[in-house]
Amino acid sequence: MPKMKTKSSAKKRFKVTATGLIVAGQAGKRHGMIKRTNKFIRDARGTNVLSESDRKIVLKYMPYDR
Repeated sequence: MPKMKTKSSAKKRFKVTATGLIVAGQAGKRHGMIKRTNKFIRDARGTNVLSESDRKIVLKYMPYDR
């Protein structure tokens, strides 16, 4: 059997924690920040843990990162 490949886009954007959760950067912060509220900008700092349904999708992209 050939090896499965990890999607390059996924390995750059997502990280798997020790407990198996997927951490990703907050979306919506690249441009147009002048129209965002200060509350949104504050809350969008750092990273987010993905939901369970998104986690299943991302884990298929990274077959060896478990």
